[in-house]
Amino acid sequence: MYEPIRSKSAVHDVDGSHSSPQYPHSSRGEALDIQLAGHLAALLAVTDELGLEDGGAARIAEQVTRLRGSQPLRIAYPALSDGADTATLHRRAHDLAARALLVAASRADTAVAILAAQRMDTHAAAAHLAGTP
Repeated sequence: MYEPIRSKSAVHDVDGSHSSPQYPHSSRGEALDIQLAGHLAALLAVTDELGLEDGGAARIAEQVTRLRGSQPLRIAYPALSDGADTATLHRRAHDLAARALLVAASRADTAVAILAAQRMDTHAAAAHLAGTP
């Protein structure tokens, strides 16, 4: 059904090895760290935008610093107006925390998994209070 490959792979060097020093390679663990730091940084941005003062933002920032080796960039957002759709922001934060939880579970990072689960609970409750299911 399928025709076999007749030519040599483009990945092989002239000597037949698979390595290519011109391209940086990262391990699966490093790739998961980068992905996890990205999800947490996005969660931190939404948390800052919501203006929550429950200590969650500081704990998220600590984990991003640990994973990246540098502190995350933080922006001071103006206070949300009464008409702002906070429920949408809480749903977005909940989704980001869920993504962080999945990656944390993949890399067996218990501290981040617990933090992400707590943030999911916080934002689910807040979205529910704001009037969304």
